[in-house]
Amino acid sequence: MTQIIASQTTHEFDVVSNPEFLKQGAAVEDFLRPDRVVIGSNSERASKIMQELYAPFVRNGNPIIVMDVKSAEMTKYAANSFLAVKISYMNEIANICEKIGANADMVRVGMSADARIGSQFLYPGLGYGGSCFPKDVKALIKTARDNGCNHKLILSADIINHEQREIFVRKILNRFGENLTGKTFGIWGLAFKPKTNDMRMAPSITIINALLERGAKIQAFDPKADGSQIWGDKITYAPSAYEALKNADCMLLLTEWNEFRQPDFDKMKSLMKSPVIFDGRNQYDPAALDGFEYHCVGKGVEPVLSGLPV
Repeated sequence: MTQIIASQTTHEFDVVSNPEFLKQGAAVEDFLRPDRVVIGSNSERASKIMQELYAPFVRNGNPIIVMDVKSAEMTKYAANSFLAVKISYMNEIANICEKIGANADMVRVGMSADARIGSQFLYPGLGYGGSCFPKDVKALIKTARDNGCNHKLILSADIINHEQREIFVRKILNRFGENLTGKTFGIWGLAFKPKTNDMRMAPSITIINALLERGAKIQAFDPKADGSQIWGDKITYAPSAYEALKNADCMLLLTEWNEFRQPDFDKMKSLMKSPVIFDGRNQYDPAALDGFEYHCVGKGVEPVLSGLPV
């Protein structure tokens, strides 16, 4: 990098690696109150300038960590890949829970009480998406591969993440059959996570495409994300969550927006052709779903039925 810039200018300069750790949906808060600032620099002058620049944002005592450029770049990849591994690990545990009759949510609570583990990124669901985790995991895999290093754990996290969406689709097909012609699915959530309109690598893309390939009709709603650039007129974009459920054979919850946390279940039931929910985010309490057939992630009793025949 230094040689490339030097070939284009005679001015004095320094190269600094300053990876960002901003979460979509909370980027401003993360910038103003970072839990740490990482500066990669081989120049004492540049390091001092960067520390002065960030000083107003770390008055709470959180650290500014100075290291070499390559270590700073690696810190970004290592941090995101670790969180990706944690998500994939919990999803794998959830899949085992389903098979043996355990409850992944209870397992999560028991694990997260251990201070060494913590509670963040430990929720079973449809896997990670967005622009950061998939990209950084693949970048670290390639870096390791190019340098002859073992990368089995990171590669497994990437594979499990893709498989998690396929497992969810398989549950739907086990319930409705391979041919979904004539079936309508109401989708709640398109973005890869709440509080953003970002659909890059979103689980909804894999799941909706799989349903469309089998002839399903899709009625989708998301508070912010617009799927028209991906599907065009292949799916219907409902103006509200309840509109997406009109005459639906099934509702799929794919993004855990706050708007979806406490819906009117009686209204949902009155709108749907059949009261079936596939909850990809484990957002609902089965005890509150009177009269619904409820499928979720990582719970051994599958499906949870409330007064309905199997």
